[in-house]
Amino acid sequence: IAVMTGGCASAPKPVSRGAAYPGSYQIVGTGQLSFWGTDGKEMAAPVQGEPLYGQNAQHPGIAAAYHDNGDGTVSDLVTGLMWTQTPDLNGDSTIDKADKLTYQAAMASAARVTIGGYSDWRLPTIKELYSLIDFNGLDPQIEDKDSSRVSPFIDINVFRFGYGDVKSGERIIDAQFATSTLYVGKTGGPDMKTMFGVNFADGRIKGYGLGPLGDKAFYVFYVRGNLAYGINSFVDKGNGTITDEATGRMWSKADSGAPMDWGKALAWVQTKNTENYLCHDDWRLPDIKELQSLVDYSRAPGVTGSAALAPIFAATQIKNELDETDYGFYWSSTTHVSSVGNPGERAAYVSFGRATGKMFGKWMDVHGAGAQRSDPKVGDATRFVDGRGPQGDAIRIENFVRLVRDSQEGK
Repeated sequence: IAVMTGGCASAPKPVSRGAAYPGSYQIVGTGQLSFWGTDGKEMAAPVQGEPLYGQNAQHPGIAAAYHDNGDGTVSDLVTGLMWTQTPDLNGDSTIDKADKLTYQAAMASAARVTIGGYSDWRLPTIKELYSLIDFNGLDPQIEDKDSSRVSPFIDINVFRFGYGDVKSGERIIDAQFATSTLYVGKTGGPDMKTMFGVNFADGRIKGYGLGPLGDKAFYVFYVRGNLAYGINSFVDKGNGTITDEATGRMWSKADSGAPMDWGKALAWVQTKNTENYLCHDDWRLPDIKELQSLVDYSRAPGVTGSAALAPIFAATQIKNELDETDYGFYWSSTTHVSSVGNPGERAAYVSFGRATGKMFGKWMDVHGAGAQRSDPKVGDATRFVDGRGPQGDAIRIENFVRLVRDSQEGK
């Protein structure tokens, strides 16, 4: 597959989206079928009433289903989206740095792609691209020099994938994929644009500064079809619940109001079910893809004075590491498995406020409201006074909970 990127530069054009309708935003399950303790070790499936009941594997959701069309494209039978199969854009049968495009080039080149004979390809939104993530991956360590002990967070039986191009000076984890979704807030200088991308090497969404010249480059999958995908259709039921008719999920309008560690979050959900909270007893802690479906990427605390969440919801305010009024991280039921140590010691979360980190000796919003990262399930967050990782990611072990259930059940 070869995608020509030369010729005169042209400004990227936004794609007109469709209107949401019931079932238009089908959330694909994470694929996680194993159970993990707060100690990071794999465990037997807990039963209802026991500690740690309600993990992702107990509510696996809709299994991914793809069809290889044999022409360089893959049809997602759940979402109704069609994808290009490989990020090998120059057609040399090797996925490496030479295949990467800047955000501007990726947006502009979509109009010239004719893979599979189609001419309506587009650069995916962050919600479209995140539909492909699979939490059977193993998160590499930043110091890894090869991929021998890890596996990516995407189905490599269907899609072609490449880690970072170590031979060209990249890191193994440099497998960030571009989207059309720009952060409305700021993660760097006042003129720095930030793009939300999915890293299928380490299983995260982060905001990536495009650099002063917009020259940071990314791998690319193009998408076509279902222009309503990723668009929510929220209805306030007036009884403390909100239904998203596009996804078929019912949510609690309010969050937990207080943060808690992951084990307590799972227990809190069981307590709410015992109480028949809001007249339902089948609430669950959302898996990470359900949780990410709630993000409103047109909103950010520093711009709209709100969480990255539709204002129809209530969100508890916090003070962040900069002593700013902000909004918190929210736990999912999904364990983020690592390749070393106690592999299941972290759980995935979505930041509905600033995804802070400590860089250059000061705290800042490094990855944007709407990022998906992971933190330890239990422990003492004060041990991480300078955050963790290359961007000094803030560690918050006590996070909020928002309940979800299937809106067609238990009526």
